[in-house]
Amino acid sequence: MKLKELLRGIDVLSATADMDLEIPNISYDSRTTRPGDLFVAMTGFAVDGHGFIGKALAAGAAAVLCEKIPQRGMLEGITEIPPGGIPYVQVADSRRALAAVGANFFGHPADSMTMVGVTGTNGKTTTTYLLKAILEQELGARVGLIGTNQNMIGGEVIPTERTTPESFELQRLFAQMRDAGCSHVVMEVSSHALALDRVYGVHYAVGIFTNLTQDHLDFHKTMEAYCDAKALLFRNCDDGVCNADDPWTPRLLENAACRKFFYAEHADADLRAEDVELAADHVAFTAVTAEKKIPVRVNIPGGFMIYNTLDVLGAALMLGIPLEKSADALARVPHVKGRVEVVPTPGKPYTVLIDYAHSPDGLENVLTSVKGFAKGRTIALFGCGGDRDKTKRPKMGRVAAEIADFAVVTTDNPRTEKPADIIADILPGLEGTSTPYVVVEDRVEAIHWAMDHAEAGDVIVLCGKGHETYQEVNHVKHHMDEREIVAAYLNAEK
Repeated sequence: MKLKELLRGIDVLSATADMDLEIPNISYDSRTTRPGDLFVAMTGFAVDGHGFIGKALAAGAAAVLCEKIPQRGMLEGITEIPPGGIPYVQVADSRRALAAVGANFFGHPADSMTMVGVTGTNGKTTTTYLLKAILEQELGARVGLIGTNQNMIGGEVIPTERTTPESFELQRLFAQMRDAGCSHVVMEVSSHALALDRVYGVHYAVGIFTNLTQDHLDFHKTMEAYCDAKALLFRNCDDGVCNADDPWTPRLLENAACRKFFYAEHADADLRAEDVELAADHVAFTAVTAEKKIPVRVNIPGGFMIYNTLDVLGAALMLGIPLEKSADALARVPHVKGRVEVVPTPGKPYTVLIDYAHSPDGLENVLTSVKGFAKGRTIALFGCGGDRDKTKRPKMGRVAAEIADFAVVTTDNPRTEKPADIIADILPGLEGTSTPYVVVEDRVEAIHWAMDHAEAGDVIVLCGKGHETYQEVNHVKHHMDEREIVAAYLNAEK
């Protein structure tokens, strides 16, 4: 594609590059740049891509898309400047330009599909899976899914590294989905993706807001900034389906351009849950609108599932699917991996659950749910991620102390921090409480310890990993699947 075609719709401030250059590919990482590429230099959260312009040119980049006109100090990797100077295109915002270039390169694939975006602290993954199931069952649609667990095209699974990929990769994924015949895309839209313009230019038929609780403050710094990042989704969708029980919803919608549809369990709303029933293996309630009352049952336990179901029912209504049809589909949906997932423990009198809870609110939700059906003790095994918001660590400890009957404090993706330092930040939340706890730094040993000390009727909740099958240490992901750990330990006892 010619450079001028890639730049369609982008305001160019200045340029020396030949607009008739034929560009075979786009890169934004000098390590993956190939001859002929357009290299996009972005100012990142931790690194400024302008410092890698020289390496990209040395790798064969034909031109540079940038915010800063290339200077000699940016040209590490090349020995001399070409006679005609560095071929560049200067724009005001190279992140947004990358998103626009990606859409142009792949032929604006999102425009040919019905897009649904889900944002919020907790519940995004479950919401996307439930809505995907309704669309497939009731519309016969082929649905693309993008999220934390994995990406999917229909039933095909595509591994993922981020909740929302970088904009160019996201456009590539949209193109795959379009070419595979997808009519709908249901995707998690993280606050990072919104703040960093990974979804810039993508228009959504429906935007869904689940809730807002403390998380990612290492990036956003304040809850207000975190909320404002989420709010960007509702300036670029037709219908916004929002949680009326969440105190952040009014701020989220202050500058929203969409039609608003509210769901709630307690507040007045367009869609409400009444006659709520919580059980060990499901939730049930009556979904109430101004026109009808429909019984709903979902085979996933936990009080938080009321909201995860209401938002899906609301989104389906916005997409033209009647409430009763959605309820029928939800009753047939299997469990979502890593969300209150039961791990087989044949012959044992205790239960092991895996859940992705990694924030104070997420931990509170799952432990409260388990307390509602556990016949014995609720044992919380958890840690906190390294290189992330440190202020939530003692709060996680406090939540465990207030709800669980016993806590096992351990490691969860320490990244570049020392596990002992992270645990030391958690413990003040547990100290001085009546809840007993133990520290077992190695997570595998911690799981073994919990299983060894579990009693009849106890429920061990392995919190934080959920769908993840790795432990990240010093930028390396080491395989660690908690399902395998539990199974292997039980087999070793035989």
